[in-house]
Amino acid sequence: MHIPFAASPRSSIGVEWELALVDADSGDLRQVAATVLEAVAPPGGGEHPTIKQELLLNTVEIITGVCRTVPEAGADLQRSIDTIREVTDPLRVELMCAGTHPFARWSNQKVTDKQRYATLIDRTQWWGRQMLIYGVHVHVGIEDRRKVLPILRAVLTYFPHLQSLSASSPFWGGKDTGYASNRALMFQQLPTAGLPFQFDEWEQLEAYTADMMHTGVIDQFDEIRWDLRPSPRLGTLEMRICDGASNLTEVMAFAALIHCLVEHFSTMLDEGKQLPKLQPWFAQENKWRSARYGMDAIIILDAQGNEELVTEAVPRLLAELEPVADRLGCAAELDGVRTILRKGASYQRQRAVARRNGGELDSVVAALVAEMRAGKPL
Repeated sequence: MHIPFAASPRSSIGVEWELALVDADSGDLRQVAATVLEAVAPPGGGEHPTIKQELLLNTVEIITGVCRTVPEAGADLQRSIDTIREVTDPLRVELMCAGTHPFARWSNQKVTDKQRYATLIDRTQWWGRQMLIYGVHVHVGIEDRRKVLPILRAVLTYFPHLQSLSASSPFWGGKDTGYASNRALMFQQLPTAGLPFQFDEWEQLEAYTADMMHTGVIDQFDEIRWDLRPSPRLGTLEMRICDGASNLTEVMAFAALIHCLVEHFSTMLDEGKQLPKLQPWFAQENKWRSARYGMDAIIILDAQGNEELVTEAVPRLLAELEPVADRLGCAAELDGVRTILRKGASYQRQRAVARRNGGELDSVVAALVAEMRAGKPL
């Protein structure tokens, strides 16, 4: 099976952000995505170019075009938010994002009437119906297919940094799960989701895909739902690690960190340097530790099994990436990661709000809505 990899400008960037639609008064989810999508559709019909349908009727996804810089992607996302608010404000609907909604019941949510979603739910049943989760996906253009898998393996060594920083799903169905990112472990229950296989050659990926299609596991490549995956149709490496972010500033911080990592590893390949990689069992343990402990995770740094607290590892990584950020025009956005280290990740802020309000989770939703309005952590 031949999987062509599209031509893509090096280190171009695109961002996808899944947003929940919540009632302005109760904070519960509202099933109004169809109303929003119909209102923003172009006059001639068809889909809005940057505001898209998702699995559940309580969700819309906003996407950027192909951007050169993180600030350009941020401006693109802000335009989409402004467009949506013209529809949602009169409906008394707010935009909210976190890895999960703090108290909404998955059993009350309605699935978008589309064949591919119906097929997914029919196959995955109880786990599929529970996918009341939200994420941020970042695409970075790779100019040479030979670079894709080495860079994927290298980014995987920084999986726990990204997951800990973005962790925003401590609550599920009104209960504190004890996890920083409950979303991370829920999503991997779907077939083909979870950590990617660490293939050495593109032909191994092609053979895997052929096997999955031959046995009916998938019908097309996009149904491989790994946390990091090549996107051959777009010519990108797609990072799907991050929990949903409550505000644009943090989305841009995560995008800048990913953008810099990919460009950094691409440059190392150009210079003939060896890229880092981890044994699959270390990668798996890092995912669990960062999902469970978030910013308190002690992560495995390298193939030798050296370990460090993630909040000590991140500043060193930021210092290493600063020259790359200057080159890519995202130094200010990358510095937003330091704000997260200072103010706490979203899951920490959510728990703090819950504590201050006697455990009432509607106050957590209100805080998430306020951060979305403010465009920054509060």
